Amino acid sequence: MTRGSPVSAKSNPQALRPNTPPLTPLQAVLDLAGATVVVSVSEVSVTGIEQRSNAVRAGDLFAALPGANSHGARFAADAIANGAVAVFTDAAGAELIGDVAVPVLVREQPRAVLGELSAEIYGRPSDRLRIVGITGTSGKTTTSYLVEAGLAAAGLSTGLIGTIETRIGGQRVPSALTTPEAPQLHAMFAAMVEQGVDAVVMEVSSHALALGRVDGVRFAVGAFTNLSQDHLDFHADFEDYFAAKRRLFDADSPVAARTAVICVDDEWGTRLAGDLVDPVTVSTTGAATWQVSGDIKTTGGEQEFTAAGPDGELTVGLRLPGRYNVANALLAVATCAAAGVDPAVAAPALAVVDVPGRMQRVERGQDFLAVVDYAHKPAAIESVVTTLRGHLTEAGAGRLAVVLGAGGDRDVAKRPLMGAAAAHADLLIVTDDNPRTEDPAAIRSAVVAGAHELPATDRGEIREIGDRAAAITAALDWARSGDVVLVAGKGHEAGQEIKGVKHPFDDREVVAAALDALRIRHSPHTDSEDLTVS
Repeated sequence: MTRGSPVSAKSNPQALRPNTPPLTPLQAVLDLAGATVVVSVSEVSVTGIEQRSNAVRAGDLFAALPGANSHGARFAADAIANGAVAVFTDAAGAELIGDVAVPVLVREQPRAVLGELSAEIYGRPSDRLRIVGITGTSGKTTTSYLVEAGLAAAGLSTGLIGTIETRIGGQRVPSALTTPEAPQLHAMFAAMVEQGVDAVVMEVSSHALALGRVDGVRFAVGAFTNLSQDHLDFHADFEDYFAAKRRLFDADSPVAARTAVICVDDEWGTRLAGDLVDPVTVSTTGAATWQVSGDIKTTGGEQEFTAAGPDGELTVGLRLPGRYNVANALLAVATCAAAGVDPAVAAPALAVVDVPGRMQRVERGQDFLAVVDYAHKPAAIESVVTTLRGHLTEAGAGRLAVVLGAGGDRDVAKRPLMGAAAAHADLLIVTDDNPRTEDPAAIRSAVVAGAHELPATDRGEIREIGDRAAAITAALDWARSGDVVLVAGKGHEAGQEIKGVKHPFDDREVVAAALDALRIRHSPHTDSEDLTVS
C-alpha cells in the first residue's frame, strides 16, 4: 500500500515461538544467571522468556530490564497478569516491583546474561542448527539471500532472519529489527528446529553484537562484507563500530563463529583478517582464498564471473548489477563452502536470486530504467550511482536521476556525505526519507549542503522537494528514453515514519503508480494492464 491509515511506529509484539517448548526449572535459570531470589522458586518452571510485557505468555520469565527511557520493572504487574511466573531484574527493578506473588530473580546487569538464559530456556536450539551470521555495513541482506539460495540448492531446509523478513519453513514474517532481541531470536531458532530447519542464515547488526542480542548463539560460520560510515549516532567512533563487528570473529568472544569468511576488499576487512587465525578470505581485486579470475561479463544488468577457490574455478551468474554485488556473490559462495556445501552446487542457485528493494527494477512499459534501492549510507550510494553510471556507459547514452533523503534520529554526520555521493547524478532530487521526530526541512538542508560542496563542474542539477511521492513523480517526468531513475534510501520498506507515526508508503508502488499516471497522460489510449513490479 502507498496510502492508508497511519499506525504507531512501534513494532508488533507477536513473535514466533515453538509449539512445545521445554519445561525449564526456575532453579536452573537462577543458577545460570547467578542471581539472588525473592520468594521461593520450588515447583516453579518456565516455558519462555520475554522482555516486553505485552508479549508475555503464560509460563514466561519476564525480563524486566533497565531501558533508556523507563525501567521494564514498571510493567511487571502487566506481565504477571499476562501469565509471567517469575521476573528477572536488577536491584533497582526489584525495588520498583515491590511485593508480588511470583519469584523475583535479581542480579546486576541482567542484560549481560539474557542471551544465555534465553538459549537455555528454549533448549539451546542453535546447537542443533547450522547458523551462518553475516555482518558488515553494506551487503548483509543481499549476501544473506544468496547464501540461503546456495544452502537450499544443496537440499538443506533453511531459515532466514534479516532486515526484510524472517522465513521459517516457508512462513514469512516481517522483521522489526535486523537482528531480534535475544528472547525472540532463540524462540525463533526453537521454532525452526521444530519445523525441521537444518541451517539458518541471519544478518548480524553492530547493535545486536554490542547489545548482546546474539549472545547464546553458536555460529558455525561468520561472514564479513565491508565497513563504511554508518551508525555513528550509536557507536562512539569508527573504532567502536569496528570493535562491535569483530565480536562475531574474535577468539575470546562468546559469540565467535567457528569459521570466519572475510571480504578483504577494504582496509577494515584486511585488518580483521590479519588479526584472525586461518580465516577464509575473499577478494574481487587481489589474492585471497576465493578470488575473481579474469574479466566480469555484464549483459543488461546481469553479470557472470569466474570464482577461483581452493579446489579450482567455477562460473557464477548473477541477476544483480554492480561490482559490489560480485563481492557479495563471491562471499556467498565462500560462505556456503565454509558451511559444508559443495560450491559447485551452491553457485548455480545464485543466478536466479532477486532481493526485494535491492536494485529492484520497476517495469511499467516505460522506455527508461526505474530502480528502487535501499542504499542509505554514503559508500552504498556511491556504489549504486557508480553502477548505474556504468550501465549508461555500456548502453552508450542516457542520463541518471537520483531521488534521495536521509533518516531522522540517526547519524547526522553522514547526511552531507550522502548528498555529495548522489550529486554526481545529472539530477538529484533531495526529499524526505523517514524524518521520525526531526524537522524534515533541516534534514534535507544538510543533504543539499553536502551536494553543493561538489564543484559545479562535477555535479548535476539539484532540486529539493519534501513530499517523497512528488519528488519521485518529478524525477520520472524528467526522464526520457534510455535514462535511469534511482529512488534510493528505503528499498523494501512499506512505511514512512513521521513524528512517531508510520504512514503506508512503498517506493516500488509509488514508482509504479507514477509511471502509470505519466504513461496515461502522455499516451491516453495505452492499455497499462499486466505491467508489473519486477
